[in-house]
Amino acid sequence: MPIYFYSQIDEHAYLSNFSPHGFELDGVYWPTVEHYFQAQKFAGHDHAEHIRRARTPKEAKRLGRSRAHPLRPDWETVKDDVMHRAIQRKFETHADLRERLLATGDETLIENARHDYYWGCGADGSGLNRLGTILMEIRAALREQNEFL
Repeated sequence: MPIYFYSQIDEHAYLSNFSPHGFELDGVYWPTVEHYFQAQKFAGHDHAEHIRRARTPKEAKRLGRSRAHPLRPDWETVKDDVMHRAIQRKFETHADLRERLLATGDETLIENARHDYYWGCGADGSGLNRLGTILMEIRAALREQNEFL
């Protein structure tokens, strides 16, 4: 049975990029995956630091969607890798989350984002669900690592 996640209050909220589970990456502390992801759109510019310091992931997302600053030119080709790095680091950092992710077994993980047809499933379920796919890839890699421990 697929596991749908989106909200910050359901039992699978830990899968969300808004979950309050910070981590260190690239020598800097990031409060959430959303902060890291949005900031990387502007890597090397002051706006990235402004996003990192956003009070909430919602604010980080709003700042990251602003086009007052130009996106890095390679964004469309690197965004999946950026997302993967951040999510992987989140689950490497937090053992409790890692165990919860592994406990989902082989269930399909689906971001139930009605307005997002790239990262989520979209309103009609036809979205690419890239966020869910990345989580499942990380889950498989973590499972493989555990077999060798």
